[in-house]
Amino acid sequence: MLIGIDWGGTKIEGIAMTPDGAEIARLRADTPRHDYDGCLTLIADLVARLEAAAGGEGKIGIGIPGSLEPKSRRGKGASSTWLLGRPVEADLRHALGRDIRVENDADCLAASEAVDGAGAGYNVVFAVILGSGAGAGVAVGGRAHHGPNNSAGEWGHNPLPMPDVTEIPGAPCYCGKHGCLETWVSGRAFRADYLRHAPPDIDPESITSPGIIQKMRDGDRLSALIWHRYVDRVARGLSLVVNALDPDVFVMGGGMSNVDELYRDLPPVLARYTFSTVFETPIVRARHGDSSGVRGAAWLWR
Repeated sequence: MLIGIDWGGTKIEGIAMTPDGAEIARLRADTPRHDYDGCLTLIADLVARLEAAAGGEGKIGIGIPGSLEPKSRRGKGASSTWLLGRPVEADLRHALGRDIRVENDADCLAASEAVDGAGAGYNVVFAVILGSGAGAGVAVGGRAHHGPNNSAGEWGHNPLPMPDVTEIPGAPCYCGKHGCLETWVSGRAFRADYLRHAPPDIDPESITSPGIIQKMRDGDRLSALIWHRYVDRVARGLSLVVNALDPDVFVMGGGMSNVDELYRDLPPVLARYTFSTVFETPIVRARHGDSSGVRGAAWLWR
């Protein structure tokens, strides 16, 4: 049996699967934000409950926000900043009392979709997460690619390409830089861009990304302008990936990947920004949706 844990910034999800990918049990809970020890305790509890439901012990893979330094195995590059500098792998082993495998959550998405998802049959899969943050993972031949710095796929912390004067220097990012793609193309950034231009009497708490999309569908001009600007920024960011890597497929995950219009509007805009005069790369929604990360964590033992 395989156990996968997706340690996200807002929720922690666990799955028990058979070696061929059939789901046995699934659980999720809200992430104890800014509580590192609380997260470890919750993960251990989820694993125990999954194994009790499945009736046996499994091999455990865990997808984390950010990644691990190659030598020290301490957390780095995590939007869940309470993981930074922590001995994440060692602490998880201690909390669970057994060997585990730990990888970046976007790498888990890429591996999941490359094995039996929307990227199956493609050699080079570039999986994009457009959620509360923004990131990516690369899978080659069905396996996540990491690189010597364990930094492959850190797409969200490149600067926004071809910025106009209103986009310079960009918002500060938790990583210490300004104008990272994450500050432009995450779901939070999409909502923040709308709020910057919304009427002053609007209640910010009433505004959500899905709500803005629905306003756009209902003909709201401001929502449509914000959406098309968002698509343009995603396209600029992905154009660099096409120019440098030219992956066989883009697989989209995260909350913004659930917007149907993304798959209509993004390809022609992306084609305008690539160096090549042709753009034929498929852009597809993750087949396993929000479950791709947790399934990919389980696949770390495949």
